[in-house]
Amino acid sequence: MRQKILICDDHKIFREGLRSLLEQHSGISVAGEARDGLEAVRLVRELAPDLVIMDISMPGLNGIEATRKLAKLRRPPQVIALSMHNDRKYVTEILKAGARAYLLKDSAFDELLDAIKAVACGRYFLSAGITSIVLDDYLKGPSRDPRSAFTLLSDREREVLQLLAEGMSTKEISRNLELSVKTVETHRKRIMEKLAIKTIAGLTRYAVREGLVSL
Repeated sequence: MRQKILICDDHKIFREGLRSLLEQHSGISVAGEARDGLEAVRLVRELAPDLVIMDISMPGLNGIEATRKLAKLRRPPQVIALSMHNDRKYVTEILKAGARAYLLKDSAFDELLDAIKAVACGRYFLSAGITSIVLDDYLKGPSRDPRSAFTLLSDREREVLQLLAEGMSTKEISRNLELSVKTVETHRKRIMEKLAIKTIAGLTRYAVREGLVSL
């Protein structure tokens, strides 16, 4: 049975290169490409892929929040995180969000094929460099920073924070997330209260530090 795959990454050259490699295999069909998390969620609803190869650091909606949204769909696809980040925060949060595999972008292509096969069989798959992070969390218990955005903020608040940090106005966020302007303003106020940050510049620095946006 052919695996129907959606590639989600904000770099066009990377998407096209990965698509070319994947389409050389008879058991794989690339259904489409998404430039960010929001487009990935929309295309999953339209194309119903079996699997999404998901980057983490993307504009609009990062891969962690996109994976969380996909997990809530009636027929969620499997998700393989393919990222340049080996930071514990990224690994643990996207696995908690519902990803079944985590690979680093410097992995060999054969390792990605192994991950696709493992996930298709209902198993988890981790790059060698990631395994120690997950085992450490399992043995010691996860150590969440009490000041982390993933601890303090709701899913929606993190989405609003990301867009604020990317420079969007309240009206732009309203259109982007299909919320009323008043609702966005309420979220922004609550974010500032929870984080004890009073300026957009401060929120931006916090979002960068938390990995919600990239420099």
